Amino acid sequence: MTTIKGPGIFLAQFMGEHAPYNDLRSICQWVKSLGYQAVQIPTWDPRCIDLKKAATSKTYADEIKGLVEECGLSISELSTHLQGQLVAVHSAYDTLFDGFAPAAVKGNAAARTLWAIEQVKYGAKASQHMGLTAHPTFSGSLLWHTFHPWPQRPAGLVEEGFKELARRWMPILNYFDECGVDVCYEVHPGEDIFDGVTYELFLDAVQQHPRACLLYDPSHFVLQQLDYLAYIDHYHQRIKAFHVKDAEFNSTGKQGTFGGYQSWANRAGRYRSPGDGQVDFKSIFSKLAQYDYAGWAVMEWECCIKHPEQGAEEGASFINNHIIRVTERAFDDFASSGTDVAGNRKLLGLD
Repeated sequence: MTTIKGPGIFLAQFMGEHAPYNDLRSICQWVKSLGYQAVQIPTWDPRCIDLKKAATSKTYADEIKGLVEECGLSISELSTHLQGQLVAVHSAYDTLFDGFAPAAVKGNAAARTLWAIEQVKYGAKASQHMGLTAHPTFSGSLLWHTFHPWPQRPAGLVEEGFKELARRWMPILNYFDECGVDVCYEVHPGEDIFDGVTYELFLDAVQQHPRACLLYDPSHFVLQQLDYLAYIDHYHQRIKAFHVKDAEFNSTGKQGTFGGYQSWANRAGRYRSPGDGQVDFKSIFSKLAQYDYAGWAVMEWECCIKHPEQGAEEGASFINNHIIRVTERAFDDFASSGTDVAGNRKLLGLD
């Protein structure tokens, strides 16, 4: 068994225009003061990192890593969630997702896809330069608009969608393999990989690629009413990253899983700060420790009620209180009889 590393914090939701949230050094000093030991860096935010430079210059990558370490922290992972999203975008979402892309490729879906693929590959190389072995991202989506279909899906549509998703991701996965880094897909509503079944469809399409791994975030499964503990039993060998994010689901006579187009605060399913929702984190940390999860526990703050600063302040101690220092011996070792082979055979009635 393995003691999980942590606490870490994903910086994406905390970056801002004012100190200490407006540059990497100051925000690292802030999270260190709260008790965190690592940061997960959003690579699309130039206040944190120049991703292309980190991929093409080992010296620059070492400088970013050194800056974080000077603040008393480690880098848990680099993230390309927004760039990964743009690897596969259905045309119905072009206008919305152009907001994630640079001006040079806006309005040009083919160019945007090529840019996104290049960006995610930069994430692989930059991770390698920094000695990181896991890389969170999104899969993107070509099929999401058909998840609850009317009219019915035509025969072969799902298979064709995952075939195309695999065609785009296979070269990326192979490049990550060359760099010695796992791609950790965050299984998330809105992505084509949104639950265990769709993840398995993707695995089949990419020929069970060893680098096609997972970021585990139980909050998304609460919103889907999926058994997030059994999910660990099924996929623990592929879980290489972990977001500590809470959620709650409170259905009413007027709405359920689809949320009635309501704001986050008014949905039946909504994200909460760690400890404020319904996720059984004690069982999650126990299962991950039992299954030798060797990565970081990283808080991702998303809450429809609580202020992010309070969420960050509470998050470090919440994770610390859930990390299990695994035992190195059995609890009943004190009562060991020290029986040898001959003694065991005698106990079995064999001699």
